[in-house]
Amino acid sequence: MTDVDLDVAPGERVLVTGRSGAGKSTLFAVLAGLLDPEAAEVTGELTVDGRSPAEARDRLGLLLQDPDSQLVMTRAGDDVAFGLENAGLPREQIWPRVDDALAAVGWRYARDRATQALSGGEKQRLVLAGALARRPGLLLLDEPTAQLDPAGSDVVREAVARAVADRSTTLLVVDHDAAPWLPLVDRVVEVVDGGLVAHGPDWTPQLRTAGLVLPVAPGSGAPRVVAEAAGFTYRGTTTPALPPTDLALPGASVTALTGANGTGKSTLALLLAGLRAPTTGRVRAAEELAARGVREPYRWRAGELVTRIGTVFQQPEHQFLTGRLRDELELGPLRSGSGSNAARVRAEELLERLGLTPFADANPFTLSGGQQRRLSVATALATSPQALVLDEPTFGQDAATWRELVTLLAEQRAAGCAVCVVTHDRDLVDVLADAEERLS
Repeated sequence: MTDVDLDVAPGERVLVTGRSGAGKSTLFAVLAGLLDPEAAEVTGELTVDGRSPAEARDRLGLLLQDPDSQLVMTRAGDDVAFGLENAGLPREQIWPRVDDALAAVGWRYARDRATQALSGGEKQRLVLAGALARRPGLLLLDEPTAQLDPAGSDVVREAVARAVADRSTTLLVVDHDAAPWLPLVDRVVEVVDGGLVAHGPDWTPQLRTAGLVLPVAPGSGAPRVVAEAAGFTYRGTTTPALPPTDLALPGASVTALTGANGTGKSTLALLLAGLRAPTTGRVRAAEELAARGVREPYRWRAGELVTRIGTVFQQPEHQFLTGRLRDELELGPLRSGSGSNAARVRAEELLERLGLTPFADANPFTLSGGQQRRLSVATALATSPQALVLDEPTFGQDAATWRELVTLLAEQRAAGCAVCVVTHDRDLVDVLADAEERLS
């Protein structure tokens, strides 16, 4: 992002939108004083309340795209209290503020809930509670509802609306799902090549589904992966993260796993993908997928798994293994026995289709959140697996990149792949899913 001019008045509410990778998250990181101006080559002048961002941190409340990067304590209440304690707030004021902030975001657990036992959406709520508890003068929210179920998203937007109602807090929020925020904001700022374009709150965002034409599926085939009363309980806990669940993933079909945050969708995805063994029940692959006669995916070797079941984690950066995008996409095919030329051709094709070619030699960890998500999906597709298990595959995408991701998944279905998507993206379910399984 270069040559950006933006003035935000005290108490103003601004929605920041634009294509994936345009620099929205970078802008927020600079505003929050998280980037060294010299190391990041920040040019021009940027101030918060007339001070540098680093000097104004005590006035900021921040929610980043990846909530894991902001969790610092092992218990939920302690995490919300952490910022208040650092600010020197008297102890008698801390816990009432913690409880108020947790209630505001719809928290359904006690203060002592272990943060490691939370789903991605629950972590997002917890970090937001920490930001709201500080009663900041400037609230910066980067994709605050991206991992939340629809009801949770409504709760979060209502909590934000209450926090800024008296105009003592200035709000900047980034979200690709812009429409629900429009009644709250004063204006929309769209990040485009060459700068910013301002819109009023009556601006209409582009529909993601507009003009979308998907390959026709040949019809569902036999089950490729089946969960039979499969459940999982974390060691040291008594409440199951996933109660016993039955699910079949047919070939040439897309199954959507939906449901509220914390119902076990991501845990079930890990079991189906063979990345975790169930603690109750079993997960079995079809005989034709069996490796060495073994049908339980969690018992397969990495090289056997990669061509059979492709996986996308909820947090994309957790699965990157190399220092370049091109190497990341070639790694799976090379491990599965593809020649270097075939691996290179497939990598170049995926880079081009997902708009990542300009970053082919970049480190995956330097990408924006939306770009990292596209890369993680591409790594799963690179080996042409017979089944795909994808956790929030459309997170952080603008309309154009969303359509390309959905088209790629539809092509996998048409080729006979069994596709499972964990998602809160209603558009994705409506245009792509052949079956929807809602966990509760």
